[in-house]
This record gives sequence, C-alpha cells and structure tokens, in this order.
Amino acid sequence: MTFQDSLTSIAAARVAVTALLDGGVRHAVVAPGSRSAPMAYALAEAEAAGRVRLHVRIDERDAGFTALGLALSTEAPVAVLTTSGTAVGNLMPAVMEANHSAVPVVVISADRPEELHGTGANQTTIQLDLFGDHVRFAVDVAAGDNPQKAVATALYAATGALEDTPPGPVQVNIAFRDPLTPENGDALPDTQGHGVFHYDAGPQALDLAAASSELAERRTVVLAGHDAGPVAEAFARAHGLPLLAEPSSNARFGPNAVGPYRVLLEYFGPGSPAPIERVVLFGRATLSRPVASLLARESVESAIYQPVPVAWYEAGRRRETPIETLPELGAFAGRGSAEWLDSWLLAGAAAQHALDGVLAGETAANGPSVGAVVWEHSRGQLVLGSSNGIRDVDLAGLPHHHPIATVYANRGLAGIDGTIATATGIALGSGRETTVLLGDVTFLHDAGGLLLGHGEPVPDLRIVVLNDTGGAIFALLEHGAVEDSGAYGTAVERLFGTPHSVDIAALAAAYGVGHQAVSTTAELADALKAPLKGRTIVEVRVDRAGLRGLHARIKEAINAAVGHRH
Repeated sequence: MTFQDSLTSIAAARVAVTALLDGGVRHAVVAPGSRSAPMAYALAEAEAAGRVRLHVRIDERDAGFTALGLALSTEAPVAVLTTSGTAVGNLMPAVMEANHSAVPVVVISADRPEELHGTGANQTTIQLDLFGDHVRFAVDVAAGDNPQKAVATALYAATGALEDTPPGPVQVNIAFRDPLTPENGDALPDTQGHGVFHYDAGPQALDLAAASSELAERRTVVLAGHDAGPVAEAFARAHGLPLLAEPSSNARFGPNAVGPYRVLLEYFGPGSPAPIERVVLFGRATLSRPVASLLARESVESAIYQPVPVAWYEAGRRRETPIETLPELGAFAGRGSAEWLDSWLLAGAAAQHALDGVLAGETAANGPSVGAVVWEHSRGQLVLGSSNGIRDVDLAGLPHHHPIATVYANRGLAGIDGTIATATGIALGSGRETTVLLGDVTFLHDAGGLLLGHGEPVPDLRIVVLNDTGGAIFALLEHGAVEDSGAYGTAVERLFGTPHSVDIAALAAAYGVGHQAVSTTAELADALKAPLKGRTIVEVRVDRAGLRGLHARIKEAINAAVGHRH
C-alpha cells in the first residue's frame, strides 16, 4: 500500500476513536501535542456529538493519573492520549499503578511514521513496548493503516476479556504522517448534550446466608485488604468471625469489624490462650507489619478468596491457598464460636477506648486524630494517599455500622505519585463529592495536579493536607531509631524527613483553589461538614517531632487496657 492509497491521518484517527467508543470508552484525557493532533481533533468531534467527555491536561503524568481515577470510579476503560517522545514516558507511573491494581487505562501514544525513525527526527524514539510487562497488550499501527482491529483487541485485553488475564493497561501506538490537521471544509458537528456515562449509587452492604451449624468451629479471622469489597464484611458476619478490614477494603463496617485490629494481633498470637488458627484473606493487605507477620506464620493456615484472576501477585508466590467460590471458602473458614467473636470485639472496644483517650488528651491535631476525624465525617467518596494518612485511618478510624463512603487508594504500588490527579479523576468520573487525605509531601509531589485549564470540568473535591513540613512516616520505621541514636547527625532528617517551608496557601491561590488552615480536630470536623462546591484545600498544620512518642503512648495505653484480658 502506498502513501497515496492509505488512510489519511485524520481518517485513521476517526476510525480509532470510533473503535474506542464502540469498546466502552466514555472518558478520554488528552495532553496537547502536534503528532497526536489527528486523535485530538477526532475526539473533539466525538465530544461535540455527545459521545465522550474530554479532559485536557498539560502534564502527561497527571493526564495518566486522571485517567486512572476516571477508570476507578466509572469501572470502565478510559483513554489517555499523548504525543510522541518523552510525553509517552511520563505515563509510566500511572501505567505501573494501573497494572498492579488491574485498572483499564488505554494509552494511545502518537508516533512518527516509520520513515522518520532512526534519522534523528525531532521527538522520535522507540515507543512500542516502552511499558514492558506493565501492559496487557501493546501494538504498533503504521501510518496509514486501519487501526480498528488494534484498538478493539486492546480494549478486549484492557477489560479482562482475555482468558486467565485480569484487566489492566494497554498501549496502542499509532503513527501519523503529515498532514495532521482536518481537511478544508471539515468542522465540529453541532454540539449535543453529554450523556450520563456513569451512575454510582454509593457503597452498598451485602447479605449472605448464615453459615451452617454443621461447619466446624474454628478460630478464624477475616482479613480484608485493599479492594476486598463488601463481600468480606458479609462473609465475616455470616460466619460469626472477627473482621479485620483496611480502610480501602470497602469492608470496614458492620457489627464484626474491629477498629485497631493491628495492635491486637499479638494478643491472639502463638502462646496466647486463644491463638488464631486460620486466616481468610479478601483483597490485598499491605498496610502493616503485624498483618504481614500474621500471614507469614507457619502455624496459621490461610486462604485467599480469588474468584477472578488478580494482577498483584504471581501464582505460587504466596502462602495462601486460592479459593474461587464462597461455599469452598466457608468450608475452609468454618464458623466462629460466640466466645471467639466476643473476645475480639471486647478487645477491640477496649483498644479503641484507650486510643481515643490518648488522642483526646492531645491539645493539637496529629496524624491519628486527623485520620479518625476524616474517616468519621467523609461522605460520598474518600481517597486516601499513601504514606501515613491511610495508616492513621487504619489505626484510629472507628468502623461505621454501615458503609458511608466509597474508599479509594493507589495501593497497586503504593506510590505517592499523582494522588491529586487520581482523586480529581475519581471525582469527575462519578460526579460525587470527594475528599482526599494526604500528607504534605504527597501533596507537593503532585501540586501540578491542581492545574485545570479554563473551561475544564471542575470536581467537587476537598483536599485535606496533613502538613507536618516533611515526611513523617520514616520516623515510625527503623530510620526513627537511627535518628534518635544521633549517630548520623542530621542525615536522617535531611534524607528522609525532607523538611520544607512551602506556603501551601500561596500555592493554592496560584492555582485558584480555596484554602483553609486548621490546627485542631474540632476545626477540621467543622471544615469537613461545610458544604462543598468546587475545590478547596483544608490544611491541617501539625508537628511531627512528637509522632514517635505519640505512637508509643498509644501502644502503652492499649497494652494497659487489653493486656489484662489475655
């Protein structure tokens, strides 16, 4: 096929966009560029016709994470378009997260035609397979070729239709040859109203039949990790088992949920009067070392509920036995005796009371108290940044009686990249009020995510920034002990604490985002209860110097409250 009888770039782009829409794409994030212009024009035509919503971002990294958030909240594939060169590489963090969290992000990377490769032509590099094993499928479409089959196959892979393959990101690398603009006489169609592409009724509880009395009584716990879903809560309730649920499990509610579970595991460990015998794992548990130690115990049998393929581990690399059906899982778990469940609930209540007492005695806000208040007052959707924020909620967030907010977190690789952009995409995808809790370092890492161009859709997004002027999480790890020893002088603070003096209020003003500073949990609670329209930053200023001591006091209080029971 010669250049003369091949598809023009704009014609190929229109075919690609039609294939995207036919495959269920209803949101596309576009980063500006010349080589990708044919796709951008074709998407603009589709948006004018009411068939897709476009979101324009000048930063490709934020474009990728915005697409990730949109895909998370809509549970549908979302396209992200970049021009050629380094623009494609900037999608790598979002693609890596999408890989490990099984999110269908469809990368459309524009490329130079074959005759320009290897010539030193501007913005020309090897783009196919740039993402390696992080994508489910990658394909090159030569300039002038029909991209329909390539796009359709990519969407098939992205949405988990391939056998034994979870959903995940894909790459369609389409080369475009000049001319890159529409032909004379082409124009946008008459603007149509946008369809409602997703309706989210919010979190819902499930019900399962009570476990058969014929099942053996066992000292089993239900561990709900990230993305476990409400089925974990329903299973624990049906089997009379204690529920140990991470915040982003969307199972941290109900009568069997134990709030500060991670500090109680030692009381049900080897040598205790009633040690844990079995663990049933839903989702991916990643937040604490006590949980990791529990799952590694040779004396504890464990199983993982896995009805569909997952992306976060390789078969045979974990101790848990994969079980596909709930009846089989029930046979493994057995049912809990009233004494077993009560022992956990009583210990949990005592630990929660002790923890709350310590936090109430603090005059200023701190990480755990902020986590507890955000958890208590969030409605609609809650996004939890990596680092200390999600762990503070895991420690101090009192489980609700029923699900209140849908909770999201980038736990695929637990990076702090793109958290604001992810939360923006989550809010835009659903149209629901969204709160995101993150630390100041995570916030600054994605300050560019605050940039929305004129005319771009603005989400209802409350950004709660726990500002302790640096990275507090390392003080709670081994590095805190190194710093306390004084053997490395100020190196730990410089290398891990990364202190700064950024004026977040000024940064908010620069991006046209509202800002409010608070220093107490009462002020924070009032800010969280205020009506939300558009975007606002609630900055909670705290001191991280005493964080290590605070956690020590919490542990001491819980030991005093719970220790005498065991």
